[in-house]
Amino acid sequence: MKKGKKIFGRGANQCKRCSRKSGLVRKYGIYLCRQCFREIAPEMGFEKYS
Repeated sequence: MKKGKKIFGRGANQCKRCSRKSGLVRKYGIYLCRQCFREIAPEMGFEKYS
């Protein structure tokens, strides 16, 4: 068995909260659409600067 083999076919990427597929924030494994991210970002510790 090869080390570091990538696994494909885990399903379509979608928002964990509302199942929307467009505007997805995948960075750091967040997997939220941008609308849901804006709603709960302060609870997650993100701050808006400007």
